[in-house]
Amino acid sequence: MATSGWDDKTVIGSKANRATTARGNTAINSVARSGALQGERKISQANKAHVGTDHQRIAKLDRENEVAPPPKVAPSVGKAMMTARQELKLTQKDVAQKVNEKPSVIQDYEGGKAIPNPQVLGKLERALGVKLRGSDIGKPLAKPGAKK
Repeated sequence: MATSGWDDKTVIGSKANRATTARGNTAINSVARSGALQGERKISQANKAHVGTDHQRIAKLDRENEVAPPPKVAPSVGKAMMTARQELKLTQKDVAQKVNEKPSVIQDYEGGKAIPNPQVLGKLERALGVKLRGSDIGKPLAKPGAKK
């Protein structure tokens, strides 16, 4: 290692000549004209996500495999509930207390927004005296013990 003397200058933070990467076509062309071009030209693409169509096929598969939302209560069930409740002169809150559910559940069933639950529908049928399941929705519920 060489020793430095009193007369030698040490410059801190000076930038030595380093090899730089040419960016853009004009810089590459000027380097090529000067003859200092080394290696091959690399052609890069701006957005590599759009190179192939594999991602499109994968997205399509994902859409096909999605689980369908559960079915909602038919509007005829809500109408049958509403008419039976009004005939009995009950509010949604009264019906909710009879079937031991929240008033929002009754509101969802009448509005056709609820996911059908057989237990809740059974309780509502008994409380309102109206069929809410099957093909004869809205007809009076048969009394227990009565034969068809």
